[in-house]
Amino acid sequence: MARAIVKRLSETPAVPCPCGAAARILTGEDNDALSVHVVRISEESETHYHTRLTETYYVLEGAGVMELDDERVDITPGDVIHIPPGVRHRAVGELVILNIVTPPFDPADEHVVT
Repeated sequence: MARAIVKRLSETPAVPCPCGAAARILTGEDNDALSVHVVRISEESETHYHTRLTETYYVLEGAGVMELDDERVDITPGDVIHIPPGVRHRAVGELVILNIVTPPFDPADEHVVT
C-alpha cells in the first residue's frame, strides 16, 4: 500500500549543483515517480543537460534569464519552464526555483556543457 510522505525544507541541507545549490527535499529514495528540489540559482550557474530526466522549473523568487539551447527567455516569479531531455539549459540571475524532476533526479544524468 502506498504511503504519504512529508518532508521539510528546513530539514534538508543544500548541496552544490550546476545551477547553484539544491535542497533535494523529495528524492528517488522516497518514491519512484519524481523528485522535488528548491534551488538557489547562482550567477556562476553552468549550462547542462540530461539524457533521460525532464525538469520543470517554477520560479519562486527573483528575476533572470533562462537559456534553453540557443534561446534566451526572461523569467520572473510565477513562470514555469518545462525542460525535456536533451535541452541544454541554464538559469541566470538571482533566483529561487522549485524544480520538479521526472523520473526522480539521478546525478549520473547531469551533463555539464564545457
